[in-house]
Amino acid sequence: MKNPGFLSREFIILVLGLVFSVFLVGSIYRYYIWPVAQDLEIASLVEASQNPDDPMIANRSLVVILKDNEQMICLMLMLWAMIIICYKFLVVYGERSVVGFPFISISKGERILPEEALAHYKDLSGNVARNPRLRDKILPDVILAALHRFDSTRSIQDASHAVQQRTEMAYDELESNLSLVRYIAWAIPSVGFIGTVRGIGEALALAEEAIRGDISGVTSALGLAFNSTLVALLLSIALMFFVHLLQSKQEKLLIDLEEFANDRVIGQMKTPEQEETQISFT
Repeated sequence: MKNPGFLSREFIILVLGLVFSVFLVGSIYRYYIWPVAQDLEIASLVEASQNPDDPMIANRSLVVILKDNEQMICLMLMLWAMIIICYKFLVVYGERSVVGFPFISISKGERILPEEALAHYKDLSGNVARNPRLRDKILPDVILAALHRFDSTRSIQDASHAVQQRTEMAYDELESNLSLVRYIAWAIPSVGFIGTVRGIGEALALAEEAIRGDISGVTSALGLAFNSTLVALLLSIALMFFVHLLQSKQEKLLIDLEEFANDRVIGQMKTPEQEETQISFT
């Protein structure tokens, strides 16, 4: 099974993905969104001063909707989660790429006997150690578990049970690796609600100015409240779609790997009792 360490590939990708997301989204906000939003706000104030009798219409451009800090944090989290999901999709593709590898060297019509299981186990272990493509992959580990159990118990049923156990362990591991993405999917709407609370609080603090006739501050605060919720919920919906898509790919992968191990390994096993049964029938 995989043995992730503190400086494993996945951990490095998580850290680099977070740094890249913060840098990219922060740069977009610093050099585009905030300057453009400021220009639009100034233009709106100038237009309102030139036409004081016309009601001021709120600017609903995308830049204005995204201009606040809560939306920026939501976009950073979304980009970070998508980087993790893309990496997980590549892992699934890598697991499928080893299916065509000749794990056990047997001739056509030859069967795996209990006394030969240990030799096949050692050969496959050596191939995994020498071939970087097979390291930390699920399928070789499943086949090794089946051969080890067959050598220990001389039972095909126990070997098949070992395949099922290892695939279940792999499923639990893949599920636990998605915990961070699920946390991000929960954190995005939470950050949006924080923006909603902050915006409503600012609007209430400016209620006295609104009573005197200046509603610009209240409008801006309420814009923060509703825009942050809107952006957060839309991003959360999109992220959960990709999470479910990834989860379905992982489940299908494990089903296919278990079927492969049962067909190509368990199906090739044979015990002396089976030979005696076949002889007695003939």
